[in-house]
Amino acid sequence: MGNTIGFDNEKYLQLQSEKIRERIAQFGGKLYLEFGGKLFDDYHASRVLPGFKPDSKVNMLLQLKDQAEILLVISAPDIAKNKVRGDLGITYDADVLRLIDAFRGIGLYVGSVVLTQFEGQPAAEAFQKRLESLGVKVFRHYTIPGYPSNIPLIVSDQGFGKNDYVETSRSLVVVTAPGPGSGKMATCLSQLYHENKRGIRAGYAKFETFPIWNLALTHPVNLAYEAATADLNDVNMIDPFHLEAYGETAVNYNRDVEVFPVLNAMLEKIAGESPYKSPTDMGVNMAGFCIVDDEACCAASRQEIIRRYYSSLCGLRQGKLAEEEVRKVELLMSKAGVTLEDRPVVAPVRRLAEETGLPAAAIQLPDGRVVTGKTSTLLGASSAALLNALKALGGIHDAIHLISPIVIEPIQKLKTTHLGSVNPLLHTDEILLALSICAATNPTAELALRQLPKLRHCEAHSSVILSHVDEDTFRRLGLNLTCEPQYQTNKLYHK
Repeated sequence: MGNTIGFDNEKYLQLQSEKIRERIAQFGGKLYLEFGGKLFDDYHASRVLPGFKPDSKVNMLLQLKDQAEILLVISAPDIAKNKVRGDLGITYDADVLRLIDAFRGIGLYVGSVVLTQFEGQPAAEAFQKRLESLGVKVFRHYTIPGYPSNIPLIVSDQGFGKNDYVETSRSLVVVTAPGPGSGKMATCLSQLYHENKRGIRAGYAKFETFPIWNLALTHPVNLAYEAATADLNDVNMIDPFHLEAYGETAVNYNRDVEVFPVLNAMLEKIAGESPYKSPTDMGVNMAGFCIVDDEACCAASRQEIIRRYYSSLCGLRQGKLAEEEVRKVELLMSKAGVTLEDRPVVAPVRRLAEETGLPAAAIQLPDGRVVTGKTSTLLGASSAALLNALKALGGIHDAIHLISPIVIEPIQKLKTTHLGSVNPLLHTDEILLALSICAATNPTAELALRQLPKLRHCEAHSSVILSHVDEDTFRRLGLNLTCEPQYQTNKLYHK
């Protein structure tokens, strides 16, 4: 199991905040920092860089708390079409409220919200009213014809000049958004234009963890990032501007490389000169300097690529993804030199499903042991695997019933007779509730329950696509779940 620490989180927090302070000073005391990726709960980073804590970016910002303010950006078209965050299942406008609460909850100052590409969308106007009624300042940025290529128009009173000037009070303005394509970069540049007109010196920089610019293009960590963004059509590439300016290879991605000449021309027009010779120069990411065990990070990243491949296969089966995205991750698997068999939980599940003709599941424990679970009259395979894993972790004999059938049967009756469920088998959350009830009077069940924290970061696999309930329980327990891309039944509709 990949429990070897490959990344020094403390060093990262220190180096990263130092680098940002240095960049603020370079621009005379005011910096607009575009924050890409997830600020909270960056589980991708923690999976591919073992030792990276999911809240590292937020902790790094807390080191700059007195200098920083948060500027949240949301695009009016995304509000109008009720765009949803795939990982959380909530709309972007709801996520803005969630993020404001989250930032305030840890003591970071949220300055305001910017509505980008505003064209009088009724839903965006309603959202603005709602925010203002909650005491949040809102500013509007408009669609600029010919953006980003028509630079003379963009950098003029008819372009950026028409946008509201967002009043900020701190030296570090962190510009973040619920998701990609929200208009973070345009917001930063519009602000630079307005600051410059007011005679205020300000700079722009970008903070994004991936791709890691000072690792090789084909390094598994960078390949894993490409696999994670297969649906965005992001492609890692050597930064040609960096190579030309310094004779050094650095890895960036296509969108930043494509937009750089435009960005550079805008910076020149706004400030008279651009401080940057390449997209890599704009970045402040120090993650590459904090890898302490390269092989541990490579191994973790190869596993992530396999997980992403399974995820894309299931996405295709569920009609959420296109064929070409699956092919893209397949290509990345061959670049990383991995196959599905390199995931230790896969073969035992396939074997058991074949033997029984029913769904099967497996969990790999921290010491590398693989525990399986099969479908029975009382339990679904994932519930069985979960109980078997807790037994193995607690050193409880396999033959011992953690939950008596006497407890399970009335729950099944309640589900089918009174709650209208056609499936009598207990879901993983129902099994955990039953186990916690048994734990009140049964010391063995209590011992099993105490093992739950040990499941965090363990690997799990199922021979069928799990229900949302089971998938969610595995996610909350911190298990890395993959599923074979097939359903338990041949029905067309699956809840």
